[in-house]
Amino acid sequence: RNLFNHGAYFLAGNSSLCGLAANNFFRRTLNITKAPFISALPMAVIPFLSTAAVYEAFLRRPLFLGDLNCEVCAVVRGGLIGAVVGGLYPFLLALPVNASLAARYSSAPLPGKENLLRFWHRASQPVFKKMSFGILIQVLTGIYLATKHHGIYLKMLQQIKPSRDPEELEA
Repeated sequence: RNLFNHGAYFLAGNSSLCGLAANNFFRRTLNITKAPFISALPMAVIPFLSTAAVYEAFLRRPLFLGDLNCEVCAVVRGGLIGAVVGGLYPFLLALPVNASLAARYSSAPLPGKENLLRFWHRASQPVFKKMSFGILIQVLTGIYLATKHHGIYLKMLQQIKPSRDPEELEA
């Protein structure tokens, strides 16, 4: 019952931790020492809210409205929500947050417009490698929660259906 009610919040909490980890890795990469709270707050709150909302809207609600009956579809959706919204989105959100702080405080030499894409690609490669374990955890958590929610959905359907045979009623 707790998993049914609060499972999405567990995934969202992991998403917040991924956001804080990505923020920390980018801060270290770009040598940002100022404004730790200003960059940490959105990296914890925004991924939490977005993951909880997306999980509710794209998995839990369609599942319990009867629009999502396939277990494989539910598991794939859970894994994708965990990977994209729970892992990649915090990583991609940390990039502009820390880029703006690096530009504001001049903590790292930022390139001109001609080398901008190459610079951010190089700066984010080690961060992404460090984040890959967190993204894997998010995928596995999303798959686990989707499997459990689908199992609860099946149990609810079995309780709603009559358990007696029609032949048993005639006798």
